[in-house]
Amino acid sequence: MTARREVLALLGGLLAASAALRASAQQVTRASRIGILWPNPPATFEFLRQGLRELGHVEGRNITFEYRWAEGRLGELPELAAELVRLKVDLIVTLAPPATVAAKNATRTIPIVFVAIGDPVTSGLVPSLARPGGNLTGTTRMLIEMSAKHIQLLKEAVPSVSRVAVLWNPGNTSHAPALSAVESTARSLSLQVRALEVRNVTDLESAFAAISHERADGILFIADPIFFIHLKRMAELIAASRLPAISNFTEFPMLGGLMGYAPSIPEEFRRAATYVDKILKGAKPGDLPIQQPTQFELIVNLKTAKALGLSIPPSLLLRTDQVIE
Repeated sequence: MTARREVLALLGGLLAASAALRASAQQVTRASRIGILWPNPPATFEFLRQGLRELGHVEGRNITFEYRWAEGRLGELPELAAELVRLKVDLIVTLAPPATVAAKNATRTIPIVFVAIGDPVTSGLVPSLARPGGNLTGTTRMLIEMSAKHIQLLKEAVPSVSRVAVLWNPGNTSHAPALSAVESTARSLSLQVRALEVRNVTDLESAFAAISHERADGILFIADPIFFIHLKRMAELIAASRLPAISNFTEFPMLGGLMGYAPSIPEEFRRAATYVDKILKGAKPGDLPIQQPTQFELIVNLKTAKALGLSIPPSLLLRTDQVIE
């Protein structure tokens, strides 16, 4: 009888172990639902998709996306974020501050991975880069440092520049410290700065009228969703002003602007994909440090330089990642 009980106990244990393995397998194979909350549907989303695919997350197999694009209507982001919360997605990926703020206000429990935040600490999204805490983590574009670098590059590319118009959005909490960094760097380069507020797209026309009135001879615009969503219009207005300009968007010189300098977009989204992967495997977002860029891209449009009568110094061209001719 003792042997029979032992056999039955062993069989019971094996059955229990088998059931546990089946349950575990079901958990592993269940497709994770990822909410995508972005101000507009840019092609850069493909970098995120590719990064996830490289980590074994294939759409339609073990991962699905719930897309919520605001189509440039930033005021719709809070409701779109609420929709994703009601769908009980496993994680939300956000692009830019407005979408990230909307997601943060919508949930304190669903993990959020943000991409392309200028300064998540000064924006009030997280208390620390090293330990963000809560349910948010992601990547930063180091907007303060980048903006200071932009005015250095503009002066290097156009040594004759003396008065720079800086377009900024007071509604963006990262912009005030970034503007301060620009002004400080400008003083060290003996440059004058004329800061012009752009809170929405309707302010663009008046800002460029002011640029002409102020007789600026260079333009810098601090990265903001307003500028990115209307980047083509920005490029048109800058072309009409016939002034050298630089931005934090590498797409800008491709649209005819003089220069763009920014963190590598593919690297930025691959880094975000690694955090999505870690969180889906059990990591807590608050324990994952905010990732800072390590690769940067400088793009110069020589066609624009020629049209403006500029000769870009060879020392700068040697450091350029892409030249548009």
